[in-house]
Amino acid sequence: MKQFLLLISLLYSLCTTAQTEDNPIVWESSINQISETEYDVIFTAKLLQEWHLYSQENPEGASQPLEILIPEDRNGYKLVGKATESQTKKEYSEVWGKEEIFFADSAIITQRLVVIDKNTTAVTLEIYGQVCKQACIQIEESFSFSLNGKKIKEAVVILNDKSKTLTEKLQLDLKNTTLLETATKTDAASGGSLFNIFLLGFVGGLLALLTPCVFPMIPLTVSFFTKQSQSKSKGIFNAVLYGVFIVIIYMLLSVPFHLIDGLDPSILNTISTNIWLNIFFFVILVFFSLSFFGFYEITLPSSWGTKMDAASDVGGFVGIFFMALTLAIVSFSCTGPILGSLLAGSLGTVGNPAFQLSAGMTGFGLALALPFALFALFPNLLNSLPKSGGWLNTTKVVLGFLELAFAFKFLSNADLVSHWDLLKREVFIGIWVVIFIGLALYIFKKIKFSHDGADKKISFSRGSFGVLIIAFVVYLIPGTFKTPSWNLSLLSGFPPPQFYSIYEQENDCPLGLNCYKGFEEGLAAAKAANKPILLDFTGWACVNCRKVEENIWSDPAIYTLLKEKYILISLYVDDREKLPTAAQFKFKRANGKLKDIETVGDKWATFQTVNFETTSQPYYVQMTADLQILNRAEQYTDKDTYLSWLQEGILQFNNDQ
Repeated sequence: MKQFLLLISLLYSLCTTAQTEDNPIVWESSINQISETEYDVIFTAKLLQEWHLYSQENPEGASQPLEILIPEDRNGYKLVGKATESQTKKEYSEVWGKEEIFFADSAIITQRLVVIDKNTTAVTLEIYGQVCKQACIQIEESFSFSLNGKKIKEAVVILNDKSKTLTEKLQLDLKNTTLLETATKTDAASGGSLFNIFLLGFVGGLLALLTPCVFPMIPLTVSFFTKQSQSKSKGIFNAVLYGVFIVIIYMLLSVPFHLIDGLDPSILNTISTNIWLNIFFFVILVFFSLSFFGFYEITLPSSWGTKMDAASDVGGFVGIFFMALTLAIVSFSCTGPILGSLLAGSLGTVGNPAFQLSAGMTGFGLALALPFALFALFPNLLNSLPKSGGWLNTTKVVLGFLELAFAFKFLSNADLVSHWDLLKREVFIGIWVVIFIGLALYIFKKIKFSHDGADKKISFSRGSFGVLIIAFVVYLIPGTFKTPSWNLSLLSGFPPPQFYSIYEQENDCPLGLNCYKGFEEGLAAAKAANKPILLDFTGWACVNCRKVEENIWSDPAIYTLLKEKYILISLYVDDREKLPTAAQFKFKRANGKLKDIETVGDKWATFQTVNFETTSQPYYVQMTADLQILNRAEQYTDKDTYLSWLQEGILQFNNDQ
């Protein structure tokens, strides 16, 4: 008996020591049958002291909440609602500015599922989430359960020697990593990208108001509510409610993207820079722009509008809701292209596409709804509205030219990451010059489309806008020269980088700086020169990366430091160039899953995630050749902050010598 207890004690000791700071959470799982088709899957997690596992209910814009999913390749069963959770704690986070909900020490999570295919004999569930202390670790766990009592054979993943060696080389033994934590979280918590795309959506909604499908509806709808209601206050209330429903409808359009969103942050860069996805968006935007030119109309089935219009006669809240839905449907021929651009812009960015789309749709719906509420509150303002006319068609055509210009940004993304060399910087800018010359000719009525009238008179406002377009064309033209008069700083991030040129360049690095495109080569150079490393995680399609390079690195003081004091290593996480066969391998993640490392981008994106626990770009790290972090990480910022950050790193490097 004593020997048995000793054995149990030894086993317990081994289990507890297996739980380390690198593996702060240990899972146990079981399944209980509730009925003939229903089962409860129970997950039990034990956490190291001071580590937190975040709840499913953790608020948006904070640490990643827990998610339980069925793998995409599995069917025959489905989840029943959200999982139930054991006791959680709440604590205000100064980093995120929100009250976070999390488990401490342990967690018990119970997920009910129902079998819909009687031939199903086993089920698999996946858990995604985040555990944090000072740093955060992503959770990706898979659990399989038998439903007929037979043991499930789990495949044992065995890496070959090449994969083992290359996996080990990808993992660095970094020192002073605590310096990286604050900067990463602070930047992530800023929420700037969500606010920016909200503003873009709002601007898109304002533009949609000026289209022939929406603008004439404003006075008609407001007048309907104010005249048909029993009292003025009731009319105002109904019009405001109408506006609220418009916002809700457009918000609801983003809900499916939350349900199908990939949840794994490591694949977002891959999605946003996918060659075929960017080509698809290019084709879609060209298609939308041609519709704005009047070559064809994009409409939803007329039966939809008829049914919604009939439903609007019900009255009350329901009737007002269907009136708002009718507006959304019948105006689709004008709003659809703008919404398509918003969708492309949201899903084509690095971050959480679903939340970005929700922010954009909310901004769009709010801008569309504001006039209805505003004119209901102040009906006298209706008299100040301009009359419907040809200017609405003009607005559509202008939007068409803008859609066409932005379409080439997506084609450029595909070209950059695949190295097709089709849209070099000067070619891209040349196409924009042609597009905006076309817009200027249209504004000055030198070219017309099918829905334009015969009036040749040019108003003062139209002429002024035309002059602005010509000024923009003049601004663009030097960008096609080998030595431009200015660097197009206002457009940083839209055209390809300056070194991606039809003209011969000093090298393929930003601003002619000496850089290394591989970490190993750069590390060797840093050792030989006894200089600190500036590790630059960047991307071909990264807009903010171009802004930093062209507007911040170009500053004389910063440029001198980069050129003389650092070894610059630029790692492109979205590069779709295939690695040599000998360099391709399978990377084994902490959860046992394998990731194929086939492209340059696969390698450096994994390298960044594994060693720095982030997928952001730009992301800058200062370190020594012996892998010692010199100071905090930096991301997109201003010149003064960046210069001070570089100087701090140089000072720390010199002090360590």
